[in-house]
Amino acid sequence: MAVDLKNLCISPNSKILDVITTINKNSLGIVLVTDDQMHLRATITDGDIRRAVLDGVSLDAPIDELLKRKTDKLYTRPITAKIGDGYEKILQLMEKYVIRQIPLLNDQDEVVDLVTIEDLLPKESLPLHAVVMAGGYGTRLLPLTEEIPKPMLPVGNRPLMEHIIEQLQQTGIQRVNITTHYLGDKIKDHFGDGEDFGVDIEYVNENKPLGTAGALGLMQEPDKPLLVINGDILTRVDYRAMLSFHRKHSSDLTVGVRQFSFDVPYGVIEGDGPFVREVKEKPKYNFLVNAGIYLLEPFVHSYIPNERRFDMTDLIEKLLVDKRTVVSFPVVEYWMDVGQPVDYQKAQEDIENGKL
Repeated sequence: MAVDLKNLCISPNSKILDVITTINKNSLGIVLVTDDQMHLRATITDGDIRRAVLDGVSLDAPIDELLKRKTDKLYTRPITAKIGDGYEKILQLMEKYVIRQIPLLNDQDEVVDLVTIEDLLPKESLPLHAVVMAGGYGTRLLPLTEEIPKPMLPVGNRPLMEHIIEQLQQTGIQRVNITTHYLGDKIKDHFGDGEDFGVDIEYVNENKPLGTAGALGLMQEPDKPLLVINGDILTRVDYRAMLSFHRKHSSDLTVGVRQFSFDVPYGVIEGDGPFVREVKEKPKYNFLVNAGIYLLEPFVHSYIPNERRFDMTDLIEKLLVDKRTVVSFPVVEYWMDVGQPVDYQKAQEDIENGKL
């Protein structure tokens, strides 16, 4: 594969945010930590970052915070191959160590390339049905949405939802449902049956707004897991990685989450009644927030009422009451909720700057 090493390798002095930026540039799910002579020191995958996010590690932390978490003896040193090794040998290494990427080294142990499992095996369809929730009014984006539904607002030179549909198609998802309500005909007129976009599209119309999950109750119970994404989300999240994470944790519902940091501009007093126990000067707090992307097992459909407003938060609460498994999947790739004017403008800038 001849990858651009400038978008693959980072310095040992980098921060986790630098890793995320590099992964977003190369779309390979991995970065290589190298010295000035291109000798490989470590590998960091998107999975390493997701685990750190779930452990509350700040994205401003140095990459040492990630490397010291590699406690499995199989992965304390990078798994590599030589530039002349055949594909069969490399594939065997991937299967043995359950990895998707292997750096290639020359005789001087310098990094010269990277092979991914997609280079070796034909791309398979992803066993998911996708649902894009596109029925909202987009009131926060008025007056832009007076005559155009929010998912059809232009981002770059094409509608926002085209970016969503394109990513689903490139991931290997073949069947997409679009839920509509406000100005739904404009969405149908543009996308039709999906043939021009490489997917099969069906529409689910809400006669009245049914919330962030209610429209799913108008659909038949699926025979595959459902990937549900809000129609105002721009992202490059790896849906294959999300499905693998979902399966690994035997999850009934997986919710995509994003790390959100909040800087308190004051000294924070922590106490026990009237007694001061600690003072934190202008602390930063990290939270995981809902990213508007979900994976649902088929049986979860039975929890969704028909013709009644029902939000994803309601669904999650019902599953938790029944002791079902709900897990968080950190989205570390590019992600933008295009719900407000400032976010819409930022999305336009990101398109122009090649971030999406």
